[in-house]
Amino acid sequence: MGIFGRSSTSTETATAPAPVNPDLAALTGTYSLDPTHSSIGFVARHAMVTNVKGHFADFDGTLELDGADPARSTARIDVRMDSVNTGNADRDGHLKGSDFFRTDDFPAMTFRSTRAEALGGDDYRITGELSVLGTTKEISIDLEFNGAAKDPFGNERVGFEGRAELLRSEWGLTWNAALETGGVLVSDKIKLVFDISAVRSA
Repeated sequence: MGIFGRSSTSTETATAPAPVNPDLAALTGTYSLDPTHSSIGFVARHAMVTNVKGHFADFDGTLELDGADPARSTARIDVRMDSVNTGNADRDGHLKGSDFFRTDDFPAMTFRSTRAEALGGDDYRITGELSVLGTTKEISIDLEFNGAAKDPFGNERVGFEGRAELLRSEWGLTWNAALETGGVLVSDKIKLVFDISAVRSA
């Protein structure tokens, strides 16, 4: 059972949804992302043979969780694009420049949810508008609820892991280089990876 409660099942005698677990319903509220204990990362195929991983070090966001009705839950995330880090300064500089993120002109990547749904168990999906380089398109993120706890400092926390895939070319990220052996240097398909810890603020 996840944060949004158990999905109702139909039987010959069932006529109403199962009651909401009061412990889960108590998690309803506003949560702020904790960047110190969260990560927003990406994976791209490089030279057709290996994966390059990176992350954004500077971001913030808010989750509005409804423990009784997942459709009423929302998410907002803002990412500073010049905080990109792949572990290589030259590559990071290339990503910030005119071939990729153009961070001087487009300093932020944003996500605003438009709908949420429970998939069963601890699995959920949140769909929304992702804006990069001035282009906004819909994307869906599959989430797993990792649980809730009160930390030693009295903070009420919830945790999620998320994943999504996109084609970067749909957001205008089209730079590439051909390989002598065929194929291209950087894959069009990008995997996004989220590991989120959020602290209750209201």
